Amino acid sequence: MESLSDLGLTELQLEIRNTCREIGEKKILPVREKYDAEGIFPTDIAKDFADAGLFGLFIPEEFGGMGGGTMDMVVAVEELSKYCAGIALSLFGTALGTLPILLCGSEEQKRKYLPRIAEGTIAAFALTEANAGSDAAGVRTTAVEDGDGYVLNGTKQWITNGGEADIYTVCAMTDPGRGARGASFFIVEKGTPGFSFGKKENKMGIRASATRELVFQDCRVPKENLIWGRGRGFFVAMKTLDQSRPSVAAQALGIAEGALACAVRYSRERRQFGQPLCANQGYLFMLSDMATKVEAAKALVYRCAQAMDAGLKDISKISAMAKCYASDVAMSVTTDAVQALGGYGYMKEYPVEKMMRDAKITQIYEGTNQIQRDVIGKALIKEAASGQI
Repeated sequence: MESLSDLGLTELQLEIRNTCREIGEKKILPVREKYDAEGIFPTDIAKDFADAGLFGLFIPEEFGGMGGGTMDMVVAVEELSKYCAGIALSLFGTALGTLPILLCGSEEQKRKYLPRIAEGTIAAFALTEANAGSDAAGVRTTAVEDGDGYVLNGTKQWITNGGEADIYTVCAMTDPGRGARGASFFIVEKGTPGFSFGKKENKMGIRASATRELVFQDCRVPKENLIWGRGRGFFVAMKTLDQSRPSVAAQALGIAEGALACAVRYSRERRQFGQPLCANQGYLFMLSDMATKVEAAKALVYRCAQAMDAGLKDISKISAMAKCYASDVAMSVTTDAVQALGGYGYMKEYPVEKMMRDAKITQIYEGTNQIQRDVIGKALIKEAASGQI
């Protein structure tokens, strides 16, 4: 019998979801507590993702991938994040690092790097610095043209997959005096002289994901590693983030769904005053509100992914809406899940406290939710000015 969660999904997407569910049950569940507690990067599980073809979901067939769309990736990230958002991040963090090449790279760059990524090579996106997060124009890492290459100097902060990835797409200023118009993106491979790794962050959540500093000291990269031309870095970043936000939204959605499932199961098993918790109307009200929020978030995230796959050009508003709403839902639902489990919810032997910690970052990275609301609001004013509203 078809369930509500199956509606609109293709046979391939249902297969992707079932594959991710199997990996989640067999590979992630047994280790998620240990990997979270010890901050272990899931190198072994990333190989399982690769063996299942998941790294090829977002790579065109001509470059060795499956040629899937945004919806395929959303389904995979959502399902894996029900089990562990940190472990799932090794996959969609790689997708994020790949997007600048996929969206803006030359044919030569695509042929060189995309087949490797499709086979399971980890990638990373390097934009953020100490003074440049949501303000991409605040980047201080420089790239000085020198003969047949560029020399990079600077430090990147809080880079997902940092130290574990072999391929990095890095934003640096080629013309610092031009502000955002002076930024450019480069492909830098691990092992390049002058490229090293700094502090590995000790995080509140998504602890199975590596988050690390990247350090560039007279790091020379060839000119052919410049993505889309000099001075186009801001546009590369914006195109990348617009396309990647549905995956953050899917991560948040998966976290919320996982927490809701835990709370529902607990309500049936836990007995108080001689009856299961689910016999308490107040408890049911809490579960119903959680479930309604999850369903609403799912509808918005899926709508966003489908709009992208349909080729809708102006996707900034719907992308920002999906990321903002789903992450707010994740924080709300996981907080309620901890409350629903009472004292047990606060203990690490139950996964909801981990889900609550994991959920918080979805409101922050790839543009804070305050930035998302700014994007949405400006889009509304622009639509009103053009007579669309």
